[in-house]
Amino acid sequence: MIELLDLEGIGPVRAEALRAMGINSLRDLLYTLPVRYEDHSTITPCNTKTPGMILVCGAFREDLKASYFHGISRVQGTIYDSSGKLPVCWYNEPWISKQIEPNQTVRLYGQLSIKNGRRILQNPKISMETGWIPVYKSFQHFPAKSFRKLVAEALDHLEDCCPETIPHAFRIQNRLCELNFAIRQAHYPSSMENLGIARRRLAYEQILIYLLYVSSIGKKRHTSHAFQITDEQIDTFWSSLPFHPTKAQEKVLLEISTDMRKPVSMARLVQGDVGSGKTAVAFGAIYLAVSAGFQVAMMAPTEILAAQHFDAARKILEPLGVRCRLLTGSTKKKERQSILNEMQDGTCHALFGTHALISQDVIYHQLGLVITDEQHRFGVRQRNLLHEKGVTSDHISPHVLVLSATPIPRTLALILFGDLDISIIDELPAGRIPVKTRIVPENKRDGLYDFLRKQAEKGRQAYIVCPAVEESENSGNLRNAKTMYEDLKNGALSDLKIAITWGGQKSDEKKQVLQDFNDGKYDILIATTVIEVGINNPNATIMIIENAERFGLSQLHQLRGRVGRGVEESWCFLLSELTEKTQVLCSTNDGFLISQKDLELRGPGDLTGIRQSGDVFGNLLFGGDAKLIEEVSKAVQELYNSLEQKQILHELSEYALACFSKSGRSISLN
Repeated sequence: MIELLDLEGIGPVRAEALRAMGINSLRDLLYTLPVRYEDHSTITPCNTKTPGMILVCGAFREDLKASYFHGISRVQGTIYDSSGKLPVCWYNEPWISKQIEPNQTVRLYGQLSIKNGRRILQNPKISMETGWIPVYKSFQHFPAKSFRKLVAEALDHLEDCCPETIPHAFRIQNRLCELNFAIRQAHYPSSMENLGIARRRLAYEQILIYLLYVSSIGKKRHTSHAFQITDEQIDTFWSSLPFHPTKAQEKVLLEISTDMRKPVSMARLVQGDVGSGKTAVAFGAIYLAVSAGFQVAMMAPTEILAAQHFDAARKILEPLGVRCRLLTGSTKKKERQSILNEMQDGTCHALFGTHALISQDVIYHQLGLVITDEQHRFGVRQRNLLHEKGVTSDHISPHVLVLSATPIPRTLALILFGDLDISIIDELPAGRIPVKTRIVPENKRDGLYDFLRKQAEKGRQAYIVCPAVEESENSGNLRNAKTMYEDLKNGALSDLKIAITWGGQKSDEKKQVLQDFNDGKYDILIATTVIEVGINNPNATIMIIENAERFGLSQLHQLRGRVGRGVEESWCFLLSELTEKTQVLCSTNDGFLISQKDLELRGPGDLTGIRQSGDVFGNLLFGGDAKLIEEVSKAVQELYNSLEQKQILHELSEYALACFSKSGRSISLN
């Protein structure tokens, strides 16, 4: 079979460059799809007034004029066709003036810009091709044209290196085109309709094999300790709390306890909306594990969230006999050593902290349960290291519990966490008042500040969240926290006490600001998204989000969740124009509905966490694929439930295992 080195223009240097990009074969090369396409088939008349990428065909009646200004070259001219004329300009391409002769018919492809009513075609390239031209991600040692030529040559050997991967019957049943057709059309589409058919087939396959892989891995649970847990212990925990649990909380803790009673390692994801009580359920699991004679480690992504869990645990768990400690990067040396000693001799039962929990010198006496909170913020390696801390010399693994405060549509959760059992807390505690959300246009800002001032007079507090920390070249019209702090402190809200915090602030300073805000020393806290998780101030009833259009729906929902934690009516104000995104937030407080809409609007993207696993989906998934994920999930369930399709399931599962055999350890499994 032909190899990469057999292709024209591939020597040792370029072969190494391809390997560095993960391209080790012709098949890898052909699965490296374009990031976009240029339409070199549709000619736009020169008199067009619609900005964007266009292809024009015409001639220059005069020589192109070249000039220089401060070392920058500029070539100008006007191209004419039967419809009229269009000014053209090239920057830093002085040679172009010698390439195009007067009255020579030429096709130019470039960006048409319109500013102050003046049209200009900027830095167009001479087009010698027709049809839809693929544009690939730029690679070192490969100019765009060279890489395109390389792919075109590889396509001549498509049938040899890319045999069909999906059984015929399954392909027909699920309306999937042949693989060879899909790959050819994905690189050189004959129409946008065929490109859609091709992308659907390739995206479907990637989702399918990923889901089948994690499903098969999920069935291979490790041996674990079977905890001795009684129903009375569960009742003891719930009755010790100062509130009554919801039925959803009781159901989920029962599912967890059932898992931990088994001699196989629990692997369970607990999802819940903002304020649904996931932490209380996690504390219940901690109490049951410690009652069974084991230690627990609970890892959070930030010191703020870890400290919040620790403070809550001391109030809830220590009265039940669970000794808790907190370990973070800020822990003093003497205290750290004391904690390490207690963990090793078993006198500490539950250790809360950040990634400090996986430090090499942290040795556990008998770690039986590991919990990761806000799991999507951890790398795969960090989560695996915490799990491995509890693996004994005779290969007994700890139970694993994963908490997600970002609601994920169930069909997407099946893709991301196919190896995990999923529990959903779909009920909010009684008495929780839904946060009212309103869009505030810029011309209503003064009225908003008046409302904020009146609420402060009643003793209420507010957050103002900005998308940037400070002004920069790329910030444009974005509100930034530091400028807003100075403006409000010395201007519109100078009569109120205002504080500021951001991600890069010194740790001790940040802690003090948040503590003072919680203690009521400030009326307003101006911040970045550093307050998105781990902040709990029941007295804060107003959330103002600047440039709300710049945030994702799920992130806006998380920020809104910082208020509405007490008994008073709470508000979330979005400083933004009315858009589909902001309208969704105003219409519902259901985090699962919001995340589904977020997925539809933005595509999986970083929401899925897949990018950290080696970009399994490549650039195949995009905004409209939320429905495709659901479609593939249903097809897989049918495969597992159908005796007639047992052979097809076997073939596809073998293919999935082969695809991930080398990269499986890096995939997001827990």
